[in-house]
Parts: sequence; structure tokens; C-alpha cells
Amino acid sequence: MDSYFSVLWLLIILTLSSSQVDASKHSIPIITVVGVVYCDPCHNNSFSTHSYFLPGAEVRIDCKFKAASARSAEQITFSVNRTTNRHGVYKLDIPSVDGIDCAKEAAVVNTCRASLIKSTSAACNVPAFTTTSDEFSVKSRQANLCIYTMYALSFRPSKKDLAICGK
Repeated sequence: MDSYFSVLWLLIILTLSSSQVDASKHSIPIITVVGVVYCDPCHNNSFSTHSYFLPGAEVRIDCKFKAASARSAEQITFSVNRTTNRHGVYKLDIPSVDGIDCAKEAAVVNTCRASLIKSTSAACNVPAFTTTSDEFSVKSRQANLCIYTMYALSFRPSKKDLAICGK
């Protein structure tokens, strides 16, 4: 499982490093939601040596951000669909919004959730892990940058591949 997280973080870092946004030039928040979708051919509910990341999978992202002000009850909610890239990574850069201070250490509740919609793989199209929330997040007060890293979502084939997985 440790190698899974190493691969996951490597993919996320590569995806984020290719972003055109320079957080240090912005005074208002930059929010990124990122995650991966993989195929679990052995039906073991985790990323294994036979698993692989799924390009072209569709994911629905739902987020809610509350304004970081005691005087305001404003909130922004939205839902968008994203498709995974060739590495199985989906990413959403949220436009900067004045009043949403994602990196502030306050009792502000900001959440995102991702859900599987469909797989474009005919061999791996049965939903397994279908919904996840922002279980990991990275926040930087200096750059006012927030990265919501989602747990992995997965599909599996309709039948376990006994040739590669065993009984």
C-alpha cells in the first residue's frame, strides 16, 4: 500500500507542476482539487501489482466553500464533471473568489467530494470505490494555496481475472 501512495503522490505532483498557475503572484486563494481513478482487476479493494490507472474515466466533483468572515454567511457551492488524463488523474482548478480564504486556520468548513460517473474502459467498468471526500489536503498560508487531494476511486472488471490474480 505504501508504493500505491508513492505513485499517487508522484502523479499528483507531476500534474500540479504542469499547472500554469503561479500561486505566489495571487493574493486571493488558489484552490485545486485532484485525485486518481484506477482499475482493480483482482477485486481486492486496493491498488495492487495488477492494478492500473484509468484514463478517460468521468468523475463528478461537488464542493462547498464558506466565506471566511464572521459577518457573512456567504457560501459557494458547485458541481463539475472532469475526465481523467492518460495517467488516471483528474484535476479541477477553482477560480479565485474574494472572501474565500482556504488556508486560514479558522472554523470555516470547506469541503469537496468526488464521485464516479463512468469508465470508458470496456474491460474495467464496474464501479468499486464510488465516492470520496477530501481526506487529505495541503494548505499554504504564504501562497494562499489549497490542494484538496481525494482518496482514489476505482472500477473493476465484471469478473475477477483468475489468470493474473489467482483464486
